[in-house]
Amino acid sequence: MERLCLAWQCAKHISISHTQSSSTWSEFVCVCVCVCVSVCVLWILSLGPPHEYTFSELQQFHGVRRFELERSCCFSALLLDEERGRLFVGAKNFLLSLSLDNIAKQEHKIYWPAPVDWREECNWAGKDITSDCVNYVKIVHHYNRTHLYACGTGAFHPTCAFVEVGHRMEDHVFRIDPSKVEDGKGKSPYDPRHNAASVLVGDELYAGVATDLMGRDFTIFRSLGKRPSIRTEQHDSRWLNEPKFVGSFWVPESENPDDDKVFFFFRETAVEAQGLGKSTYSRIGQLCRNDMGGQRSLVNKWTTFLKTRLICSVPGADGSDTYFDELRDVFLLQTRDRKNPLVYTVFSTSSSVFKGSAVCLYSMNDIRRAFLGPFAHKEGPNYQWVPFQGKVPYPRPGMCPSKTFGSFESTKGFPDDVIQFARHHPLMYNPVYPMTRRPIFIRTNVDYSFTQIAVDRVNAADGQYDVMFIGTDKGTVLKVISVPKESWNNMEELLLEELEVFKDASSIINMQLSSKRQQLYVGSDTGIAQIPLHRCSVYGKACAECCLARDPYCAWDGTSCTRYLPNTKRRFRRQDVRNGDPNTLCSGDHHKHRIAEKKLYGVEGSSTFLECIPKSLQARVNWTFQKNAQNRREERILQTDRGLLIRRVLKRDIGIYQCHAMEHGFSQTLLGITLELVPSTSSFVSNLPSDAPVRLDPRSGGGPPMTNQKLWYRDFMQLVDHPNLSTVDQICEQVWARRNTDGDQVGKDVTPLRPASSSHWPVPACAALLLKLILHDPFT
Repeated sequence: MERLCLAWQCAKHISISHTQSSSTWSEFVCVCVCVCVSVCVLWILSLGPPHEYTFSELQQFHGVRRFELERSCCFSALLLDEERGRLFVGAKNFLLSLSLDNIAKQEHKIYWPAPVDWREECNWAGKDITSDCVNYVKIVHHYNRTHLYACGTGAFHPTCAFVEVGHRMEDHVFRIDPSKVEDGKGKSPYDPRHNAASVLVGDELYAGVATDLMGRDFTIFRSLGKRPSIRTEQHDSRWLNEPKFVGSFWVPESENPDDDKVFFFFRETAVEAQGLGKSTYSRIGQLCRNDMGGQRSLVNKWTTFLKTRLICSVPGADGSDTYFDELRDVFLLQTRDRKNPLVYTVFSTSSSVFKGSAVCLYSMNDIRRAFLGPFAHKEGPNYQWVPFQGKVPYPRPGMCPSKTFGSFESTKGFPDDVIQFARHHPLMYNPVYPMTRRPIFIRTNVDYSFTQIAVDRVNAADGQYDVMFIGTDKGTVLKVISVPKESWNNMEELLLEELEVFKDASSIINMQLSSKRQQLYVGSDTGIAQIPLHRCSVYGKACAECCLARDPYCAWDGTSCTRYLPNTKRRFRRQDVRNGDPNTLCSGDHHKHRIAEKKLYGVEGSSTFLECIPKSLQARVNWTFQKNAQNRREERILQTDRGLLIRRVLKRDIGIYQCHAMEHGFSQTLLGITLELVPSTSSFVSNLPSDAPVRLDPRSGGGPPMTNQKLWYRDFMQLVDHPNLSTVDQICEQVWARRNTDGDQVGKDVTPLRPASSSHWPVPACAALLLKLILHDPFT
């Protein structure tokens, strides 16, 4: 309601001179209330659900910091360095080093453009000189204690370089040695529109990337290091078929490093989807780090590469599943057992009819079990894909040469039948299903898709919770937890917050999370944002509100809702994420809860809004009128996520309204609102004394009073409801433009109110503009 107060104060300031000459104070109050209510209703209805924080709110009140760079974009590569306290960023023509504590300060940057001759050659090939023929830094990895390894597109001429960062943070070293710039083919994509997935293990780089100018030869490539370069088989759709790489990770298999494997996550056109047209499947692929290729076949090619399908679907009642087929991002959450991290993934649908996104969770045990299952094989008269029933050669394809599982020291010693089988059977028959056989979080029928995910494991009073931060293609971040109900197979999904990180709604393309600093770093095409992981103070100043929020980061400490710290012992600390039961935890604090009371004026025949927002997203709001249930089913009364909208106020609506929040059997009254009625301008004019100044219809040349004319505020609401005018800024700009075009005195009078830039109208100036126009002449 802060904006309404500002508009009201501005209106009072403007009224001083005007009311002395043209109207009574009562008429001014009526007009002013209607303007303020109309503007405020528009503003409230434009907001999202509770705890959806806008760009400006995050920036002003919640410690969000942002970084933008002129002449650059596409901040797609983010690398955390907790030891140095730096965030390394790859962008268009730049490498950046930002402070993890405040990305807006202490920046260091390296200008790394593509050479002029490469840009000209790129342009001659028909590419755009400004958007294509530049160097997009796509890959940034830690190489050793003093250097990073970075790669970029180089104007369709991939290039890589070693970046010196010094031994310690105090060294303040950040530079590229020109003598250490090298060819980036097989490491970075040519085309900036192509994704690259890579991981640097030891001194070796494993990358999933397109290795040709046309973007047709996709491969998983090993480079750097002392071992020979290895790649996937070329021009064989059974291996890779138009893949889009999403992520790559190294996961140890045992205590023996010879058993270590690298996993690639991607989506591709499925060869096994017969009769279904061109279908996209999500995949996980594996290969052994110590793969040296074959001796006579698959020379310098992977001999241990296998892949299988990742399924993320919702089981249907009729036995048919709804599939989320397009893998978008992967996050590995490390556990105490480094061999078994949890695999968090985000998917979207490929269907044009059904649109939605989902988060699915997988275990490494299920993934390994699928790779030990039957191989997919084509046989029969119709060449159907079936499980291979014949004899599998020894050692089993996909096994790493080591002393743990066999006597072979190198893949070059594998028998020929093993190599041939591996070449023709890279696909496994059994897919990998999520741990609960269904997604742990779903969103459908929304105007956004999930693009990124980062997960933080948080210790709460009643156990550990994995807090998911999900980025979208609209520049927002969702903060979500999944809570077990009766069992771990029956999960309750809770949306805690929705944050508008980027004002321009640019898609989120990378996220990195620092548990140490309790910060989330978000990259998009237009900039980088730094967001605290929690905002406990927004959950209110009552024990019940803090408890009902069910945020694992926050607990009631006896006086306020604050950060929960497991190692501190406080007598009054209370938290219940699993049940959110304030009846038990806050039984002694009910007396501290005071019901807020407000008085609201509604203009007869106009609209008004009774705002009430519970602190908990999971709370259900009920309204009572004169202490009776507010169950009048009239079209003019609408209950929204943010309150009660009365589209047309009548005399019978005056009285006391109470807003109640209900959750988990707990109910509390949040707010009491006394609604009083202000007569409409038409009824007010008819009741004026004979000597009161009456406004005449200017079109009639001094005819009768405009008592029968359509009320001006209804015309104003038509302007508010215009399909192309969705914000207060646009409405004020439209009114200002109309009046100036008409060339009347009112337009000249309000011209000084207009801000220097037409892109944004401060609410006080906007309310003042509308008020001046209305007081001079009603809308007609």
